[in-house]
Amino acid sequence: MTSPRPRTLRVAALTTGLAVAGLVLAGCSATNPMTTEDQYSASDGVRVTLGDVRVSNLLVLSAAEGDVGSAQGGLINESNEDRSVTLAVGDEETTVELGPNETVLLGTGRESEDGFAEVTFPAVDVPPGGLVEVTVSTPEAGSIVVEVPVLDGTLPEYASAVPTASS
Repeated sequence: MTSPRPRTLRVAALTTGLAVAGLVLAGCSATNPMTTEDQYSASDGVRVTLGDVRVSNLLVLSAAEGDVGSAQGGLINESNEDRSVTLAVGDEETTVELGPNETVLLGTGRESEDGFAEVTFPAVDVPPGGLVEVTVSTPEAGSIVVEVPVLDGTLPEYASAVPTASS
């Protein structure tokens, strides 16, 4: 009787080890969800989907509690028809018209340019760092109330966009 050669044993052990390692590593992806498939707000604002209108990175800029506030973010119409989107804080509301498959950015100082709209609220009853309830609505999909962060000019990227009582 002859015994297997040492090289054959090494190859068989290596092959078996690789097969076991492959099964173990494949098992990890089978039991853990892929986080790249999760939608999330990647910035300071929040996301809202209402029918075929998506609101992205929505936040409110205000210098202090009770001061004027400005909505920042983007409105995206994912339909082939016009959409009217209303944003309201308390009794104050503003409607933005979106064309088919159009994106409109919210902010101050650029409302005369195409693709931009200014949405301001005379008084935000929440201090910076808090959350204000904003009602987002469309005639087609109804409305939803979301808690939106209120920020001030502490972060450099928002310093020039915080509205004042005269703006």
